[in-house]
Amino acid sequence: MKKAVMYGAGNIGRGFIGQLFSQSGYEVTFIDVNRNIVNQLNCDGEYPVGVLSGTGCRETVVTNVRGIDGADIDRVAGAIAEADIMATAVGVNVLPKIAKPIAEGLKRRWQSGRMDCFNIIICENLLNADHYLSELIKKELDMVQTGYFNELIGLVEASVGRMVPVITPEMQKGNILRICAEEYCELPVDKSGFKGEIPQIENLRPASPFAYFIQRKLFIHNMGHALTAYLGEIKGYQYIWEAIEDPFIKLAVLKAMQDSAIALSREHGVKLEIILDHVDDLIYRFGNRQLGDTIKRVGNDVKRKLSPNDRLVGAANLCLAHGINPVNICLGIAAAMKFDPTVIHPDGVNDIINGESPETILENICGISRNSVLYNLILELYGMLCNSSCIYPVIEKAAELKRKRAV
Repeated sequence: MKKAVMYGAGNIGRGFIGQLFSQSGYEVTFIDVNRNIVNQLNCDGEYPVGVLSGTGCRETVVTNVRGIDGADIDRVAGAIAEADIMATAVGVNVLPKIAKPIAEGLKRRWQSGRMDCFNIIICENLLNADHYLSELIKKELDMVQTGYFNELIGLVEASVGRMVPVITPEMQKGNILRICAEEYCELPVDKSGFKGEIPQIENLRPASPFAYFIQRKLFIHNMGHALTAYLGEIKGYQYIWEAIEDPFIKLAVLKAMQDSAIALSREHGVKLEIILDHVDDLIYRFGNRQLGDTIKRVGNDVKRKLSPNDRLVGAANLCLAHGINPVNICLGIAAAMKFDPTVIHPDGVNDIINGESPETILENICGISRNSVLYNLILELYGMLCNSSCIYPVIEKAAELKRKRAV
């Protein structure tokens, strides 16, 4: 049987990529630091996935799986050396921690005489993730090994669009392996990133050039999702579906996503109606009550989500580059600066930005220079949010600014 390594047994690892590997005939080895998950994978050899839609839940079982403790570098390296395909879904902040184990696995692979092409699908929300991971791995290789790496190893960017919420004890139904996900299950990947033959994996969608798909995910899906969360948190909602059902928030999110759609159409030459259809589909999917996706989860890790090339600031800058006034995206940046500072990052780091002034956040975190169009607009909207007891007049004011101000 073909072998796949899934680095990360979390939401996307079990709820999406691992499932696709298994359904495509691979034995799937999950690598994770959660020993309870690893032990249960080895005990059961399978796990259930609840596929959630507006009409209910359909259960499916992922088979031929096992687990390895991420701290056991020797076993991790052995699994990578024997694998036919690999993927990562660990989170951007964890990538530096897995570069050395991956490098060790590649070294053992070559030492054993396996000089065939080997592809690693990178399922992380990061622009140019292939270049980033490549540099991390190469730091662990010598000159000869780097030559092998450049010739044989494909680093393949992926655009992960499937939404997999944090699983509550109720959703687990007594099984810590049980995961839930929405019905959408396609995985666009960078066709040009592969070395050798492209593997036959269910729902894999190779495409080239791939920059459009990466930016569509980050600047439409992730941006719209984050904007929904940040506006929803101010309004006091708990769930994403609650926020997107609010007509004022829905309008602001829709307008922001439409602005990004126009910018992407101009940037990549993709027909606008195709992108707008995707926007409509996302708005519908955000409203999936069965997912139970929370405002806290989607809005978490604010510093990264406000960084210059990420979903909000990156989308706003792309709009500016194409003559589009990104007022509603700027409203999302302003709302993010007010996000609950008690949220804890998955790595255990307190995700506080509220200790900084809004001016400092814009300059040092967002990379937005003083007196720029974005800087002044965001500060204006931030002031409105701070001085208003209700978010609705601010959303209306943003719409008015959109009509009156040219870029």
